Parts: sequence; C-alpha cells; structure tokens
Amino acid sequence: MSMTFEHITLGQRVLFGSGEAAANLAAEVQRHAASRVMVIASAAKRELAERVCRDIEVALWFDDVVQHVPVECAEQARAAAAEHGIDLLVCVGGGSAIGLAKAVALTTGLPIVAVPTTYAGSEATNVWGMTENRTKTTGTDDRVLPGAVVYDATLTVSLPVALSVASGLNSVAHCVDALWAPKADPINQALALEGARTLAAALPRIAEAPEDLPAREQALCGCYLAAVAFASAGSALHHKICHLLGGTFALPHAETHAIVLPHVLALNAPAVPDLAARLACALGRPVEAGQDPADAAVAALDQLRTTLGAPTRLADYGLTESDIPEAVQRAVGAAPASNPVHVTPENMTALLTAALTGAEPAPAVLTTR
Repeated sequence: MSMTFEHITLGQRVLFGSGEAAANLAAEVQRHAASRVMVIASAAKRELAERVCRDIEVALWFDDVVQHVPVECAEQARAAAAEHGIDLLVCVGGGSAIGLAKAVALTTGLPIVAVPTTYAGSEATNVWGMTENRTKTTGTDDRVLPGAVVYDATLTVSLPVALSVASGLNSVAHCVDALWAPKADPINQALALEGARTLAAALPRIAEAPEDLPAREQALCGCYLAAVAFASAGSALHHKICHLLGGTFALPHAETHAIVLPHVLALNAPAVPDLAARLACALGRPVEAGQDPADAAVAALDQLRTTLGAPTRLADYGLTESDIPEAVQRAVGAAPASNPVHVTPENMTALLTAALTGAEPAPAVLTTR
C-alpha cells in the first residue's frame, strides 16, 4: 500500500540550556531589535521572571494570568500592549501565561518569546484557546506560534512534584492524541512515540528526586517533541474533552489531562492495535506474547501513572455527577469525525463517569468507523 500524506513543520527557534535563560532571552530581544517589551507572568512567577529578564529592559509587566484565558483577561492584555506601544511579548510560566501571550498575538501580530516553566507544551504550537460564557474556544493561527522558545531546566526545579507529574502527563497526552489526530502522519507519530519514550523515562526520576536536573532536561525535550507532534497532527478526542471540562467547569488544566488520558486511551486503543503496541513499547512495557496490544498500552500507562502517584478522580477537582450530562453533550458535539472509535452519548457517559470516580480504565472494543 502506497504512503500518501501532507506534513507541515512549524518554523521556530529553540534555545536550550540549563542556567542560560537570561542570556538566551537577552539575545532574542536583541535579535528582534525590540525596545518595548511586555512580560507576561503571574504574580506567583514574578520573582522567577525578574531573574530571567535581568538582562533586558521591560516596558510593562502584566500579571493578570488566569487558566483557560478568559476573554476579559485577553482584552485587558491587548489594551495594555497597545497603550504602551509594545513591540515584543515575553511570557514566563506555564500554559496560562503562554496562552495569554498567544491571545495578544492573535489580534496584534506581535512576536512572542516563550520561557516555559512547566511541561505544558503550548510554547511549541500554533494553537490558541480562550474561554467565554463557560465555553472554551480553540483555533490554530501561525501568528500565535512563539518565534523562539527558551528552555532552561533550572526554571522547573521549583515546580512541585504533583504539578510536575500532572504537567508531564499532559505532555504524554499530546503524544497519545497525535497518534490518531485528524492530521496524524508517520512523521508526527514518530515524534510522538519518541516524546512518550523520553517522558516515561524522565518523569519517574523527577518524582523520586525533584532536583534531578538531567531528568528535568530530558522531560523538557520530551515535552517539546510531544508538542511538535501535537501541533502537526491536530487536536484529537482527548484534548477536545479536556478543553470543554476546563472551560465549562473550571477544572485545572494539567490535572484534568492526567486523569482523562487513560480513559480515552482505553476507548481508542482496541481500534488501532498497531499504534497501541508501539505506544506500549514507548512507555516501557512492550506487548507480551499473546497479550492484546490495547491491554498492553493501557497497562503501560497505568503503571507510569501509579509510579508517579498521578491524580485519578475528576471529583477531587470539582466535577460532580450532575455535570456529566452537559459534559457528555459537549463532548459528543466536539468529537473529531476521524476518531478511531465512533463517539456516542453512551461511551462518553461511561468514559466521563469513570474519570469522575477514578474507576480503572478498561479497554473494550466499541463501534469503529
């Protein structure tokens, strides 16, 4: 069978070096010849951001950073950028800070230099998201892709273990989604599997020894591979579900991804046994003789989550049983037509209920396309 696909690789500079963030950021500001820099960082990250920005002149600090980027926050940031004549955006932090910078760039075209402090991966994608009236809307636009990313593992050392775990599993979700997303192809599948392998090796070391800098460097590399794969392949069912849960029910981003991921994998893996087998191998537990590939993939992910002490129940973050019907309706409406398993109200109710209660994910062959 012949191979036919169209693959797009996004253009971006990556500057990677532990302890080099301030110098690399200063070089990027100089390369842009920027004179009016706006730094987006939450109040909690202000001290860290000041260290990163010590060698540049900052025209405006903006710290009204909120998860899922409410439209009101985006509009305030856009107005502030216009008022101060900003010519470059620098975001220091996780997905919320980067997402807000993207919201500004979406309407202004201002370039972004991203300095991530988590494993969210937003820095490597052209995907934006904003929330209004309990609905999170996402889209793709090359204007929001940061022109440069400054990775420095020392900036992640202060990230609590629980958040490191959840954020890292968010990256693993990028890998899993990229295997069967609407624009999945052999290139982004290869990147996704290598990203999963790298993250599965690094995250347990971080959980055991949070100051293990080589492990955090490895995790950042895996995070980048995952995000590049996701940006190319597009958003699949897992991310559609997590975005609606975050936007509609105000659930935390990273933890929601960590909890929902095994249930989406259990739904889809039986329909794509070859990809399930490759994922199981990437996660460190190759398919054994006579073992079903879907079982192997779910077991490999479950072992990783158990090792990491990952969160397991959406109920612990505010979702209730009474929320399930609305979540199911929204999930069915958002599901990509290309999902390996046909999405129905019945399987979404089962999936979301299991994620709510922390039930063990169990692969089951459902109706496939």
